Amino acid sequence: MANFLTVSTATATRDQAVALAESAVRARLAAGAQIVGPVTSVFWHVGEFGTGEEYQLLLKTTDARYPKLEAHLLAHHPWDNPEVVATAIETGTVPYLAWIERTLAD
Repeated sequence: MANFLTVSTATATRDQAVALAESAVRARLAAGAQIVGPVTSVFWHVGEFGTGEEYQLLLKTTDARYPKLEAHLLAHHPWDNPEVVATAIETGTVPYLAWIERTLAD
C-alpha cells in the first residue's frame, strides 16, 4: 500500500479554494479535498504583523503524487508564496486508504 498525505494550503476566498480543489481532484493529483472556513489567520508577512480570514484547503493524496500536486498548486494559486504543506497520514481505515490509492492509480 502507498504512503498517504494530507496537503494543506489556504486562499483568500472560498471560490479560489473551490477552484484549486476542483482542478487538483479532476487531474487526479488528489483523491478528494475539503474546504474549511473562513478561518482566522494570524501571521507575519513582508515584515508586518497581520490577521485575516482565509479558507483552508485540505487534499488527500499519496507521496508518489505529491510532487505533481505541489507543482499544480503553486502554478494555479493566486498568491506568490502560498503555504503548501504535506503531513503524513500515519494510520487510517483500510477501505478509506485503499480508496485514495485506487482513485489515484494510473
